[in-house]
Amino acid sequence: MAEIKVQLVRSRIHTTPIQRRLLDSLGLKRRERVKVFKDTPAIRGIIAKLSHLVAIVD
Repeated sequence: MAEIKVQLVRSRIHTTPIQRRLLDSLGLKRRERVKVFKDTPAIRGIIAKLSHLVAIVD
């Protein structure tokens, strides 16, 4: 299965509690951190909800 790298590019400050929980579930607690995940629909859905905070890294 393909992998996807996700980087937190904006701060968690001024995010809603739901967005913070989603970031915690991804393990992104600090800016510029990169995590690798399997490319599943669930991960894609979380990234879509946090599109203004995270970026997909090549």
